[in-house]
Amino acid sequence: MADPMPEIKSIEIRNLTRSAARSALAWPARILFPPVCAGCRRHVSQPGVLCGACWPKLRLLERPWCPVMGTPFTHHMGEGFLSAEAIADPPPFERARAAVAYSGVARQMVQGLKYQDRTDLAPWMARWMVRAGADLIAEADVVVPVPLHWRRFFRRRFNQSAELARAVCELSGLSFAPSAMRRVKLTRQQVGLERQQREENVRAAFRVPAEAEIEIAGRRVLLIDDVYTTGATVRAATKALKRGGAAAVDVLTFARVLPGDFRADESATI
Repeated sequence: MADPMPEIKSIEIRNLTRSAARSALAWPARILFPPVCAGCRRHVSQPGVLCGACWPKLRLLERPWCPVMGTPFTHHMGEGFLSAEAIADPPPFERARAAVAYSGVARQMVQGLKYQDRTDLAPWMARWMVRAGADLIAEADVVVPVPLHWRRFFRRRFNQSAELARAVCELSGLSFAPSAMRRVKLTRQQVGLERQQREENVRAAFRVPAEAEIEIAGRRVLLIDDVYTTGATVRAATKALKRGGAAAVDVLTFARVLPGDFRADESATI
């Protein structure tokens, strides 16, 4: 039987050579475009990380939380205990999860992605989303982003929710269906609107086109958005997905405005 060691050593040498070549090619890019903090743009050791000053300003949402709304409790309330929000106003979706509270550096990251073309942030934001939404991802069949109206998409050139959804799919292996739902109503920006105004603004704003129903019919959909504020947008989108045949809908966002933090007159609140 032939000795396999020479071939194994040859493969290892080739792999090391390729790795060294990749590192060498990466050096000019790191010198010309050094990695910066995802929050404040200070130089950091690697892309997508936060500096020592920004990291403490990021509030990760952790268990224990409401099993429906994903809002954190101060202490464990018992298995299946629901938040007042989930009891008083049950949502059309099954569960909602968010990675971080919408404040401080998380707000800067969302606004950087949404308004400053920082699409490079999406893969790193998605990593935290995958962590927070592990139970949703485990049961999902397909991922659908909250769509932009075509006029707004034309002006912005990208959909921040789709960028996050694409990154979540790359990390999780789930199927990505960016065209499964359309925004058929050009709505006002939600900034500055009260809760009731937000709900009215997005009422009947979404639709699943007939040709896309096959992508979601009878399937569990994971709906992706950047921020959960009052829930008006994801509620309207969930209803559209269910009318299109989705068996169930879960919601995963990067950030969440926690109950009690919403201020309609705060321009920084999306």
